[in-house]
Amino acid sequence: MQTSPEGETHELPPYIVPHSQEPIRILYEDTHLLIVDKPHLLLSVPGRHPINFDSLMLRLETHYPGVTAVHRLDLDTSGLLIVPRTREALAGVARHFQARNIAKEYRALVWGSLENSSGTIDLPIARDWDNRPKQKICAETGKSSITHYEIIERRADATLLRLTPETGRSHQLRIHLRELGHPILGCDMYAHPQALAAAPRLCLHASRLAFRHPVTQSMLRAYSPVPFDLNGPLSQRPG
Repeated sequence: MQTSPEGETHELPPYIVPHSQEPIRILYEDTHLLIVDKPHLLLSVPGRHPINFDSLMLRLETHYPGVTAVHRLDLDTSGLLIVPRTREALAGVARHFQARNIAKEYRALVWGSLENSSGTIDLPIARDWDNRPKQKICAETGKSSITHYEIIERRADATLLRLTPETGRSHQLRIHLRELGHPILGCDMYAHPQALAAAPRLCLHASRLAFRHPVTQSMLRAYSPVPFDLNGPLSQRPG
């Protein structure tokens, strides 16, 4: 709850609820860049609202002055991020992303059981200006957006997927899986009420990265294990 100057109280929007105090894991470090594991409910960069000003980049800045953001994960998505420490590394990693030379892999637990064991979702994504910060599928104004998926494990009520996006549009994995008819469990933006209530968090995690170091040219690979439960009954979202 938040109190206005007039004494009225109102619920805060879901994107400015209290954030994570979990530590950031540093998986790789050299003088050029970091590979870090971002916890769930921590912004990648500072938010506009003072409640969400805390972020991955601000925390890293205290120990690694000069770090910059070259890509992001949503507040409620956990997992791997590349964080350049120098301008040379920033430019090199940005070129890798532009050329799609960085292999990214996600894990997602989605509603129901998919018919096909693998497939590709190719649907253009545009900003939904009337429902910001949401995105929408739009053939007229949307940008090309491609997601490959593969089933890892089937359950009676949900399916664990390996996702390898070719593009990196905002909310791409969430909205693509919603359009497939299998929204990500715990998604408060694109899931129907049953899928939202089926997990206590967004079941989306950036689990693997592989790319060539922009300075040394050595291959770097990183892995982060899935932090949400896959085996027990689906827990209920706290009220």
